[in-house]
Amino acid sequence: MKKNVLIIGAGGVAHVAAHKAAMNNDVLGDICIASRTQSNCDEIIAGIKKKKHIKVKSGKLYSRHLDALNIDATARLIKETGSQIVINLGNAFVNMPILEACLRTGAAYMDTAIHENPDKVCENPPWYANYEWKRKARCEKAGLTAILGAGFDPGVVNAYCALAQKHYFDKIDTIDIMDVNAGSHGRYFATNFDPEINFREFIKVWAWIDRKWKEYPTHSIKRVYNFPAVGKQPIYLNGHDELHSLFKNIDADSIRFWMGFGNHYINVFTVLRTLGFLSHLPVKLSTGQDVVPLKLVKALLPDPKTLAPNYIGKTCIGNFVKGWKNAKKREMLIYQVSDHKKCYEELGSQGISYTAGVPPVAAAMLIADGRWDAKTMVNVEELDPDPFIDILNKIGLPTDIKEIKPNSKDSFDGTVRSIEKELADSTATVTVSAANPIMAISPKAQAVALRAVCAKMKKNAKK
Repeated sequence: MKKNVLIIGAGGVAHVAAHKAAMNNDVLGDICIASRTQSNCDEIIAGIKKKKHIKVKSGKLYSRHLDALNIDATARLIKETGSQIVINLGNAFVNMPILEACLRTGAAYMDTAIHENPDKVCENPPWYANYEWKRKARCEKAGLTAILGAGFDPGVVNAYCALAQKHYFDKIDTIDIMDVNAGSHGRYFATNFDPEINFREFIKVWAWIDRKWKEYPTHSIKRVYNFPAVGKQPIYLNGHDELHSLFKNIDADSIRFWMGFGNHYINVFTVLRTLGFLSHLPVKLSTGQDVVPLKLVKALLPDPKTLAPNYIGKTCIGNFVKGWKNAKKREMLIYQVSDHKKCYEELGSQGISYTAGVPPVAAAMLIADGRWDAKTMVNVEELDPDPFIDILNKIGLPTDIKEIKPNSKDSFDGTVRSIEKELADSTATVTVSAANPIMAISPKAQAVALRAVCAKMKKNAKK
């Protein structure tokens, strides 16, 4: 049994995780939130108290200042707080320093994304082999539990793969992981989590196809699928964290990741990238000052946390699995739907942060009670998916399973054709008005967003 949790980070995902941890502090014990900007941690704590989300009133909920790149400082804080579980929700650049601090202190470690080197983007696959897995032997020798990628994707979708393999398929042919946000935040352009990390992961596309790594141009392979709850949505083949462990731990011929993007997003992303604004390398200005273009773009875009109040619509994330059961073809969609407005009403969060912030708390609860206390380094699909999904069902992320008739209209075909054919079918068309840039966004989506904003303004005016 392990008690007391240290949450590192104070962004949108940490906001959600802190609320859910406080709501389950009977299992998790005392909770400390730490980041470089302690006032952000205090703001989260004030929100938790305002919502009355502390289950056991006598449990400690407090903040500390921390530079997570400083291994010594992190190790000292772990010891000072008596934290036996560390939930790393900082950016992907701090993963290895925090893991090193856990190795020094014996605290269980978890994160929600693969470690990244600021000077390198989309390194050669498998990404986990570049940093995390190099420390697996040390974790095993120390008996240290380190759970990698315990968010939603990676995280829950990994558990869905394990669930499919454990219960529903004798043989898996293909897994297509699909992530769609059909919500609208009413801004001209924004990313739903850290813009720097968001843009970095779309520089290259690595996919696991026919048991080999294959690289494709970004946003070059497009499909349109009719999803539960959100309807027909365009999705593009992308590289993503979970593929870089699933290829090894799940026996499937092909495992692909698809993410939803509208024409407006594709247009803005393409312009920024073509002009060099998504470069992670510094450029020298005429003043002699060095500036990293990607960091400048991040500074100019809205903070993802500020999107929450006006966000409407739903997300749908899941796995389309094809294979065989009892010598018969089988197809199945295992998925989860979240509503932005409901997430905001519950926690003051938008749905993307909600889906990423709830799973690490469920994983922490399983470490605390021993069921996921693996005493070595693991990816989520290596653990029993049943208790994880059971807890998620209870604390805000219920899973749905839809049986699909093989090769029917509800089936999904992720087979990648010739690049010439794929490029011809993936063109984005956008209408832009210099006088009114907001017209670039889908008129229907924008109209819905504007109605929501107007309704909120009227409601506030009556108060």
